[in-house]
Amino acid sequence: MHTRTLFLSDHLKNRCLPSTGNSFSIKNPVSLLVAIAYLFYVPLISVTKAETSPRERMLFNSDWYFHKGDPDQYSALLVYDRVFSRSKARSKSDKTDEPNKIVIELKPWILPNGNAFIKDADKHYSRPEGSPGHDCPFVKLDFDDSSWEKIELPHDWAIKGPFLQGEGNGIGGGMGRLPSPGIGWYRKKFFVPAADAGKMVYLDIDGAMSYATVWINGNLAGGWPYGYASWRVNLTPYIEIDRENQLAIRLDNPPESSRWYPGGGLYRNVWLSKTSPVHVSQWGTFIRSSEVTAESALIELELEIENNSRADTLIEASTDVFETDVQGDPSGKPVAVFDPVTITVNANRKTKTPFSARINRPRLWGPPPDQKPNLYCALTTLRQNNQVMDRYQTRFGIRTLDFNPDKGLFVNNQPVYLRGVNQHHDLGSLGAAFNLRAAERQLEVLREMGCNAIRMSHNPPAPELLDLTDRMGFLVVDEVFDVWERKKTDYDFHLIFADWSEQDLRAMIRRDRNHPSIILWSIGNEVGEQYTGPQGAEVARRLHHIARQEDTSRPTTTAMNYAKPDMPLPEVVDVISLNYQGEGIRNAPAYAGLKGINTPPLYEAFHEAFPQKLIVSSENAAALSSRGVYTFPVDEGISAPIRDNSGGDPSACQVSAYELYTADFGSSADKVFAAQDKYPFVAGGFVWSGWDYLGEPTPYYRARSSYFGIIDLAGFPKGRFYLYQSHWRPELPMVHILPHWNWPKRMGQITPVHVFTSGDEAELFLNDISLGRKKKEKYQYRLRWDDIVYQPGTLKVIAWKNGSEWAQASIQTTGSPASICTIADRDVVQADGCDLSYLSVEVLDQNGLTVPNADNLVYFTIEGPGEIVSTDNGDPTDFTSFGSPSRKAFNGRCLAIIRGFSGQNGTIIVKAMSDSLTGSKIEIQSKSIMDSQ
Repeated sequence: MHTRTLFLSDHLKNRCLPSTGNSFSIKNPVSLLVAIAYLFYVPLISVTKAETSPRERMLFNSDWYFHKGDPDQYSALLVYDRVFSRSKARSKSDKTDEPNKIVIELKPWILPNGNAFIKDADKHYSRPEGSPGHDCPFVKLDFDDSSWEKIELPHDWAIKGPFLQGEGNGIGGGMGRLPSPGIGWYRKKFFVPAADAGKMVYLDIDGAMSYATVWINGNLAGGWPYGYASWRVNLTPYIEIDRENQLAIRLDNPPESSRWYPGGGLYRNVWLSKTSPVHVSQWGTFIRSSEVTAESALIELELEIENNSRADTLIEASTDVFETDVQGDPSGKPVAVFDPVTITVNANRKTKTPFSARINRPRLWGPPPDQKPNLYCALTTLRQNNQVMDRYQTRFGIRTLDFNPDKGLFVNNQPVYLRGVNQHHDLGSLGAAFNLRAAERQLEVLREMGCNAIRMSHNPPAPELLDLTDRMGFLVVDEVFDVWERKKTDYDFHLIFADWSEQDLRAMIRRDRNHPSIILWSIGNEVGEQYTGPQGAEVARRLHHIARQEDTSRPTTTAMNYAKPDMPLPEVVDVISLNYQGEGIRNAPAYAGLKGINTPPLYEAFHEAFPQKLIVSSENAAALSSRGVYTFPVDEGISAPIRDNSGGDPSACQVSAYELYTADFGSSADKVFAAQDKYPFVAGGFVWSGWDYLGEPTPYYRARSSYFGIIDLAGFPKGRFYLYQSHWRPELPMVHILPHWNWPKRMGQITPVHVFTSGDEAELFLNDISLGRKKKEKYQYRLRWDDIVYQPGTLKVIAWKNGSEWAQASIQTTGSPASICTIADRDVVQADGCDLSYLSVEVLDQNGLTVPNADNLVYFTIEGPGEIVSTDNGDPTDFTSFGSPSRKAFNGRCLAIIRGFSGQNGTIIVKAMSDSLTGSKIEIQSKSIMDSQ
């Protein structure tokens, strides 16, 4: 679990939390969600005034000003380095060539910012004299930024669009056709009171896309190139006490830098942290558990203390461990106490100290439904001469992991099959800008499907997402890189891998290692070094050793789509992770003759070559579909590649949702299930992908977003959702029919019907006439009636399990669109400027049935203390701006996302209207936490 500090500033208390002294409670369950959200990463605890810590951590997201592009008249061209000046790339994205400007290289001033994550001190970088960019108008205190856009963080500068259609603009379908490349500046003024004299002041950035450089009062303080990293800049040498200070942050986001939509900007939370000179280091605690039984568990704490003063300091360090309540706060009396230790921390040095203690009758962390994700909190206090110098909180969980090569994964000695998905970092129409409620909604929908594991593809996630996986009980593969030295796109991470791979990997692990949800460190995804034999394996070995130096409690892995059992790369890592190779790549009859890697199913071969290593399917399926779109004829097999008029509609750029069709290298869910069920030593795996995401719109790169998701970009389940649910939740009585039954042009034509059910047999009826009863055979996961002749009416299915009726479902031919129905996922939101309500809109006929092929244009209006953040419909070809208040229904459905204004209580009224249809109105209450009690 990520470590978080204890005390809120008055600013943050007033903005997000009730003012009730040193502690508070939530009485109204409606207000609980957002309270948990904030508390989970900015916790409070009751302490006496005498114990108050100098540490203060403020959420620093308000009152920023944003501008796209460098100053027009500035005489210099700021670049990370001369190799990376990217004049060609700049001309593509900015449409400017600046040959007469002086090139200023920022790299020598940025590299020292990562020294804390370079183990060998002899390899640390020294900061040169001077401050590049100090004369840039945008970094100066007296620059007038009033004409800039005033924004709140997290912020994605590209998500509003416009979408860039066509070719030759440097931003193709792969990166989502949104204007993420370019240069952006952020400015913020803040006051540092006289009481902060002598304190350390840090800027903590959870994510900035990308090549960030930070100036404070005109001084270049530091930066970080990798857009997915969380990092810190020490502002202390440049802070001016008892006066206003000016922050300026420049980002330089390259085109052709990613295989998916990266977003642009300060897209995660930003914090201002203040500490005494002697304090717990950044991410300076690491808690591990061992000797875990029902009676007790040994808890080992490694504590790193940092002394930025000029004198050696004698410090007493003590730690108490608490259970946590539903808000994530320490609760009750300590359940364990580490013996205090007195340590001398030398001036301008860091010191690590080990502690250990036992917890009796530990409450274990484990994945639901069979286990509970229980959490603990360790409160560490540093004292000098009985005066509190620092207080630091670490949340963690107690659990055991056993990676059994023959039987799979065991958590707390219980077998857990990985029913996982891969997730990119964007949040659909919200873009890359992190929002806690949006991320939680994604996990909630996945959990309903039966998902219990997430692979963070292919980069470190927002830290709050890991807070959610801890609290909700998901297992996580935390992944650091998509590329190493060999590129996938012209301007991706390979350009800085040599300089930054150690810092980025160590930073990720130190940040994340206390999260009990994380079970594996992935050091790479489908890297080009698979092809370079021993040379590539050596790169893997270096990364593996770094990971093991940082954490010996979890194994390492790397996802391989090419490396075979006799190659050197698989030997390096602890766990074998296979992308598509387990079920085979292009090896089924329907894929014969396709160009590319052709691989037979390799689970057995890898198991024989590495009998001591667990095998995981890190990516599987890569099936494709557009929600509610069906094309004919339907393939007779269980898996087939997309081809024009065979699962694919090239004119509409849509893919049939019979859920049989895949990318050329992929397989259907049916084929994957069969391959894994044949080999019980496979620990499960991760589907590509859980949700649709921006960019990578295989096979139609004219589109904006992917077709891979089990759930579309707006959050509406595709038919595949029910196929996975039927397999992953066998205890849930369910049955689902596809396609829809509105086919006026198919009268008298064959229209296959497929049924997904957790039962073992089913009978299909059309207008009350039985069309036969079918039973699943071994390695069969759907029931098919492929000879049904279409006639309008009602399709009904009754499913059985073990001879007893299990579930029923029916669909009907509908009338024409007549009205609109709006459903809110939550009718109360917090008035904090962050919380969201998702409004699902359906187009209905006169009988209240959803019209499955309706495409009516829906207009949204809003009254009261809130705003329409974005709209969407899940159509990968819809280029309407996400900020538009109107949206066409896509196959009967569309979505609006509503946010309450910060500090404004009241009723938000949203109307959805469409020409010639009866509209709908819905009310959402926006309440502060105080008013919700």
